[in-house]
Amino acid sequence: MTQRMYEELRPLFHPQSIAIIGASNTPGKWGNDMVARPLQSSFRGAIYPINPKAKEIEGLKAYPNLRDVPGPVDMAVITIPAPKVPEAVRDCAAKGVSAMVVISAGFAETGPEGKALQDEVLEIARSANIRFMGPNGMGIYTSGVRLNTAFDFMPLPGGISFISQSGTMGAFLMGVASDKGYGFNAFLSVGNQADLSMADYVEYLGDDDRTKVIVLYIEGLKDGNRFLENARKVVKKKPVIVYKSGQGEDGARATMSHTASIAGSDQTFDAACRQAGIIRTYDVSHAFDIAEALSKQPLPKGNRVGIVAGGGGMCVVSTDACNGYGLSVPELDSATVKKLAPYLLPHAAPPKNPIDLAADPRGMTIAEIAEALARHPGIDAIIAEAPLWGISPSTIKEKLEAAERLSLIPQKYGKPLIALAMKRNMTGIVYELMRDRNIPFYEFPKDSARAVYGLYMYSKLKMRPDQ
Repeated sequence: MTQRMYEELRPLFHPQSIAIIGASNTPGKWGNDMVARPLQSSFRGAIYPINPKAKEIEGLKAYPNLRDVPGPVDMAVITIPAPKVPEAVRDCAAKGVSAMVVISAGFAETGPEGKALQDEVLEIARSANIRFMGPNGMGIYTSGVRLNTAFDFMPLPGGISFISQSGTMGAFLMGVASDKGYGFNAFLSVGNQADLSMADYVEYLGDDDRTKVIVLYIEGLKDGNRFLENARKVVKKKPVIVYKSGQGEDGARATMSHTASIAGSDQTFDAACRQAGIIRTYDVSHAFDIAEALSKQPLPKGNRVGIVAGGGGMCVVSTDACNGYGLSVPELDSATVKKLAPYLLPHAAPPKNPIDLAADPRGMTIAEIAEALARHPGIDAIIAEAPLWGISPSTIKEKLEAAERLSLIPQKYGKPLIALAMKRNMTGIVYELMRDRNIPFYEFPKDSARAVYGLYMYSKLKMRPDQ
């Protein structure tokens, strides 16, 4: 990334002060959300509400005009009606604002008149060297300064940075991913991309140390050649995962009316992703299942998976799920089976892989077997049911020791470990210990298999000669 690009986008990701143009005291209005949410997220900088009719908004002193703010303003969030936005951008230019987030809609997505208005905003901003996101977006979340203007909840911290062309779909997906416990570094609702495009965000996040994985929701590309060139460079350092909507003819038409983007040929896009090394998913939620594992776990050297689960049904379903993604669950050699057998209860089946614990409640059984699989040269990744059940005062010490031992496997052996657990068990001190040590959790076998598949796919991409 060029130093110039880093400097231009830093005020967007790490602003020290923000102004809300169109701030409001009315709950439910965008102008109120843009003040209330940063306050709730404990934004680390100054917040200046701009409203000519209010003295105070959400307990903060309000100013009639941006030019009246006494201190410097790094970033402006604009929520006023579209026809008033050009004048607000002129105020930003006069104040020396470096970045803007334009929430306001009514621009190129509405037709020629809106496009002309958008072009006017762009011309004013560029003449003042202001970079901006939008218009027609829903806001930004960036963990570096605890700034959240996009959600009524605070995302969990993590290594995933998510760029979405759709604000509503992006917010919905963030909610689903947060409910699953996935962690995020940043979220951008980029809207019409009048100024900054997907290519710019990918370039910046590619060199951002806090970002481990980039996930994109794309409706249509602008500056497609530059996007693919930037993505090709970034995937050498970190994964880029994309879900693209508008795959069919009707979807492409809907895309144009939503964010003024041209979807283009889906077959061409698919081929371009393969050439650039981008991982493409075809279900909108699957990208995050893969990204969570990629943000936390080492890459496997092959596709051979060892499975440890509490019951035979879970073993069978997990094996089917792995096979469905082209992963192998190889039968263990007789010498290894003989070594593992003493760890199991007497009525358990021989541990040939998958390994059925036969409802063994002891956490250390899982840890012993998972570590044995990690040492095995014929196993590249492990899916293990986490020891979260049967926790009581008498078992907590053993469960914590087992969780600690499981959590050390990726670092100790360089092989990924994916945890399976029922949703209702994903709570408490044992779960938190494993989560804090970067073990990703999944509720369903297919999700855990998908996670291993994503790790394996990126491992293969990294080994390609062109990467």
